[in-house]
Amino acid sequence: MPHCNAWAIAAGDGVVLVDTGMYEAGALRQLELAFEQARLRIEHVRLVVCTHAHSDHYGLAGPIVERAGCELWMHPNHGHVTKAAAAPDRAFRLRLEVARQSGVPEQLLRAYEERRRGQGLGVARVVLPDRELVNGVEVETDLGRWRVYETPGHAPSHVVLHQPERELLISGDHLLGRVSLYYDYGYTPDPAGEFLRSLDVVEPLPIGLVLPGHGRPFRDARALIEANRREVHERIARVRAAIAERELTPFEIVPHLLGREPRDEYAISWGLSETLCYLRYLEVRGEAQVSERDGQHVWSAAATTGARAH
Repeated sequence: MPHCNAWAIAAGDGVVLVDTGMYEAGALRQLELAFEQARLRIEHVRLVVCTHAHSDHYGLAGPIVERAGCELWMHPNHGHVTKAAAAPDRAFRLRLEVARQSGVPEQLLRAYEERRRGQGLGVARVVLPDRELVNGVEVETDLGRWRVYETPGHAPSHVVLHQPERELLISGDHLLGRVSLYYDYGYTPDPAGEFLRSLDVVEPLPIGLVLPGHGRPFRDARALIEANRREVHERIARVRAAIAERELTPFEIVPHLLGREPRDEYAISWGLSETLCYLRYLEVRGEAQVSERDGQHVWSAAATTGARAH
């Protein structure tokens, strides 16, 4: 599907569909073609399950639910997308304000605003869940019961589904076949810390095959868990080292995180969100502090860091 994998699992006379793809021009037709390849129709969907509320995993939920007459199950902390989709102009202004406070230069902000204003969020329409996907909820399929585990970090609404007898994990964006880190900033106190704790949640599960939200299925879940954990701590260390030298805005920290100057808008946006989450991680643990300078947030090592280290 556009921008993600959608998994159709046999369930009685139909299927459970896990994730939907993003809403954009031609997306619904692409979904229809994917179903046709499996000799199915959208009307065969008995339940839509979203691993999280990002538009590439939730964007087509509305049209599917409407056509199939089925329910949607999703984690209750979906407001990071559903509220934004209901009020996109407000969400866009807030995004610009966070960037401005983070030290992004005005010329970059104006260019970004001109390119992105009025663009959709990739959600056909807001549809709220009929059931909340929280720890312990089970999804019935012909392959057995899939148990839900809450795995926030990448998104506040993120869950994975585990089938213990077959050792299958539908991982959404929590685990991919490569290390690819992204967190939603501003919705929870400590997204990076939540992601690390979610790795701890998944690690003990018996997993023979991972069905991810992007890319090909893969087998060595433990190696990917450890690689993610190692990369997160390495990137936190880069941010920690940057603010140990002098006060910096989050935008000024991005090159320290990436190891190079960001070359495009995508890298700036992705890198800035990640940087902000690592700064929050350090702040929550008493290692970083923020102050205001000329309307911008500047970060430095907390005064107690040295004492704590000893």
